Amino acid sequence: MAASDPLLERRRVASPPPTDPQTRAEALSVAARALRAAEHVCVLSGAGVSAESGIPTFRDAQTGQWAKYSPQELATPDAFAAHPKRVWQWYAARRTMVRAVQPNPAHQALVTLASRVAHCTLVTQNVDDLHERAGSRDVISLHGSLMRARCSAGCPGTMVPTEAQAAEPPLCPACGALMRPDVVWFGEPMPIVEFGAARSAAVACDVFLSVGTSNVVEPAASLPWTSATHGATVIVVNPSMEGQRRGPSILPIEGPAGVMLPRLIAEAFAGRRARRHETAAPPMSGQPSE
Repeated sequence: MAASDPLLERRRVASPPPTDPQTRAEALSVAARALRAAEHVCVLSGAGVSAESGIPTFRDAQTGQWAKYSPQELATPDAFAAHPKRVWQWYAARRTMVRAVQPNPAHQALVTLASRVAHCTLVTQNVDDLHERAGSRDVISLHGSLMRARCSAGCPGTMVPTEAQAAEPPLCPACGALMRPDVVWFGEPMPIVEFGAARSAAVACDVFLSVGTSNVVEPAASLPWTSATHGATVIVVNPSMEGQRRGPSILPIEGPAGVMLPRLIAEAFAGRRARRHETAAPPMSGQPSE
């Protein structure tokens, strides 16, 4: 949604909690009230959400034949220029891994949340497509998408690689250069448009919900604290609160996202009907529907 939208230009309802909750149950209760009152919720999801579906982090996935390589040999522009086939095959293996797993209850809870509030902005640091497969729409992807490829020479447009293209990078149909994974590599800047949209939502929202991220890697790590300084209530859901900031407007809910988010959303919106229809993503090809 564009920054000129009125919902992004004024804060409306939720107020910071008056006291610092002493237990997780208290934090859940206060967080639920803040969500229930909010008109605009901004969500930032991190690797912890994907990990609960069985997707290892970048370094955890460096097993088997990939264990001998450093991140600089697999995820930098220089690595792709020097060894495009090796880099392409690494990302093809990760795509295969992602396609084999399913969204978890945390992904599904965020779909429910979006249907219950007037406006929900979902920002993710993950490069998989699990949010979209769960049914989330208009996801702001700060680090690009593992499921797409783009021209290494900068031609516009993207493509979705097929399994038949896993062995080596295809050629750009416009200029003939190699296609590369459409992700942000080490040493590359975060996309300006996407980060600008994420920061605008962080500034304007009533409630900022940080899920499955340690909030230590910049510039995405600044988003919840920017939101707090602009008057939002910040809810942090993560298995560990180590490194997370503390403050009167920050509510820590320690635990896995797949457990705590459904509890939080259920408590916040018990008895409330959806404002918008929840659209379930269609089952993947070859996967049985539930």
